[in-house]
Amino acid sequence: MKKVLLSLLMVAGLGFAASAQTEGAVQKLSIGAEFGLPTEKNSNTLIVGGSLQYEHPVAKSLSLTGSAGYLSLMATGDAKDLLKALGQKTSYGVVPLKAGAKYYFGGNFYGAGELGAAISTETGGSTLFAVAPTLGASFSVADKSSLDFGLRYENWSGNGGSTGFIGLRAAFAFGL
Repeated sequence: MKKVLLSLLMVAGLGFAASAQTEGAVQKLSIGAEFGLPTEKNSNTLIVGGSLQYEHPVAKSLSLTGSAGYLSLMATGDAKDLLKALGQKTSYGVVPLKAGAKYYFGGNFYGAGELGAAISTETGGSTLFAVAPTLGASFSVADKSSLDFGLRYENWSGNGGSTGFIGLRAAFAFGL
């Protein structure tokens, strides 16, 4: 984990050192829908939500990112039926807050990495450490607007355990 943090700091530092090369790069704000499936076997959960992401260019192909959202983890199938029968909640919410970097390579395609916190909205819930590497593509639809599709693995860890999911984000980004 220390290597990941060090790598992100080095990338950010190189980006700041190259900030004179920002022509062509645009500040963006995107709003997106999120969908995910847990990586654990026999998990009866579906993840659905939304997010905002801000991109600040520091070099022609590199941007720093900040994102916030809301994810609902919903029980499905037999697990949902059992929870209902027991009078228990069938879903709970998480607010992920993350920061990181996005590097565009080969035109529209990018790789990104974010670190942050996943904050439970439940009473007595915990805050977990979040790590989210992403591969995606951004397609221009207007001068400073684009459609953005990202596929990521996100992991939340803390309290002696961890959980992960594969997520898809479909977003509309507009230049600021």
